[in-house]
Amino acid sequence: MDAMEISVVTLLAILFIPFVSAGLIMLFFRKCGNVAAVISVTSAFLVGILTIYFLYDWDGVAIHEYMSWFELGGLRVNMGFLVDRNAAIMLLVVGFVAFWIQFFSVGYMKEDDSKGRYFAGLSIFTFSMMGIVLADNLIMLFVFWELVGFSSYGLIAHYKDTQEASDASKKAFIVNRVGDFGFLVGIVFTYWHFGTVDLEVLGLVAKINPSMVSSLIGFLLICGFLGKSAQFPLQVWLPDAMAGPTPVSALIHAATMVAAGIYFLVRIFAIIPGDVLTLILWLGVLMAVYAGACALAQSDIKRILAYSTLSQLGYMAAAVGLGYPGLAMFHLSTHAAFKALLFLGAGSVIYALHHEQSIFKMGGLVRRMPITTITFAIGLLALCGVAFTSGYFSKDAIIEASLFINKNIYVLLLFAAFLTSLYMGRLFWVAFFGRPNSINAEDAEESGVFITLPLIVLAVCSLVAGYMLLWPEKIGMVFWGELIGVHDEVASSGLSMAVLIWSSLTWILGLGISYFFYGCGAQKDKLLEFMPKLFSFLKSRLWFDDIYDFYVSKIQQRVADLLNFIDVVIISGLFVRGSAGFVGLLSLGGRALHVGSLHVYVYWFLAGLLLFGAFVFGWF
Repeated sequence: MDAMEISVVTLLAILFIPFVSAGLIMLFFRKCGNVAAVISVTSAFLVGILTIYFLYDWDGVAIHEYMSWFELGGLRVNMGFLVDRNAAIMLLVVGFVAFWIQFFSVGYMKEDDSKGRYFAGLSIFTFSMMGIVLADNLIMLFVFWELVGFSSYGLIAHYKDTQEASDASKKAFIVNRVGDFGFLVGIVFTYWHFGTVDLEVLGLVAKINPSMVSSLIGFLLICGFLGKSAQFPLQVWLPDAMAGPTPVSALIHAATMVAAGIYFLVRIFAIIPGDVLTLILWLGVLMAVYAGACALAQSDIKRILAYSTLSQLGYMAAAVGLGYPGLAMFHLSTHAAFKALLFLGAGSVIYALHHEQSIFKMGGLVRRMPITTITFAIGLLALCGVAFTSGYFSKDAIIEASLFINKNIYVLLLFAAFLTSLYMGRLFWVAFFGRPNSINAEDAEESGVFITLPLIVLAVCSLVAGYMLLWPEKIGMVFWGELIGVHDEVASSGLSMAVLIWSSLTWILGLGISYFFYGCGAQKDKLLEFMPKLFSFLKSRLWFDDIYDFYVSKIQQRVADLLNFIDVVIISGLFVRGSAGFVGLLSLGGRALHVGSLHVYVYWFLAGLLLFGAFVFGWF
């Protein structure tokens, strides 16, 4: 085989190994949890090794191989691979993070009775994500997009016996379907307008004839991004999805699935017009601020990190809206490392505290769990953008890119960075320092190697990923040009020192204020104690859930009931069945009168007397 054939075979193996793993577990080892764990982790390891091998052997030239899938009239849909530098980055992120999260899961889920189902879900999710990464056309991408939604639904509902997990999984599934409906309509319009859904061809057409780029198509397509990446106004599902196991939160809701929306935007960037990019920009900026503010009113350690994810996705969306898709991919890559680290660090704490998740019932963990504390601190510094961590390189580049485009956006992004340091400092000082605030915290012990080793590896990546991703020519070129361009523009303006000072002040003030306001190992939320109205406002999350609940129960449900009445009674009962339906309707009404209650019969008797009297006196 030549080099191209080897590459294609490698990509096929990367895609289908997790699928085979899921099939083996579901068919033969669903009730053998330990065997299922070995199969799933081994498959993730093989995917990671093959990904590294592919990137090492790949010459950096885009690979586009496909075969006919099906034909319907004039529509011909292909199934194939489109691997460019953006796809290569995403392959590396998914392959690397998925393995370490599955490795972590061996320790975290060792006492779970449904390990087989859990690891099968992780494998099918990895297969679905790899399909999104490699898809060469919108229809194939949409198929894997829905598979990701399905596997996410199953993993969130892993603790299906609890009402919280059941409700959260249904909420995530339904809200994502809202965005996916717009996405599907956008695919139809794309084919109708461009005559193709092939991603490479769409990019070429948009480059040759920019006038063909449509605002309507761009808006419809980004609906999928709004749902999958939990952006306004479809952000309500992500915090509730924390009801799933913590490794699921790390894999799906921090490092990969929600990032798939950003990757999709980068994939279709050529056909997104300027007005839609402006919409993406402002939605991203507002989400960065909104989520940071909401995190200040949360006490659940996973929910705090969930809002942090929403905020960082806002930064990535803002980068795309600013016209810097490479910077969005850069931050996506670094964020995958340090956010997975933070979630797994939270998982280590939750596991040691027997599934206690309130930060105000923790405290003093630095002495009991030093490895978790140190690695969590590294992830926190990277998230806050402290100098020379991976987050510093990627997040600060996005903030700097906004400086010469819109100073209001620059200020808002800086404020969002301040909020990040404020709520993360609050979490860190309260949960890890001071005195233990519960018996579980007093008895906490450092976890075993299956939990601590992934923390150490991801902590190292959170420190050096900014350097490593800039070095390899094959993937670093995605954002190298944009990064250098932004830094050169800042340098030429003479604002380099001012930008550095302001960026540093955001995390210094945030961590400092959180330390002095909340203190170490606080037992109560000081914001609730001293500013209850502000706390209640932030806790409300701008009443998005209340608005949606009102709409569903008071408007949508009543419309559904009306349509059901029209369908069953008028259409099916009268128009289809005719007189038989009318008689049946009367019989239903007659039977409804016989309820077996003497009080009801008295009322009907009185009503009959009134009607009889009215008839006698000639009132009608």
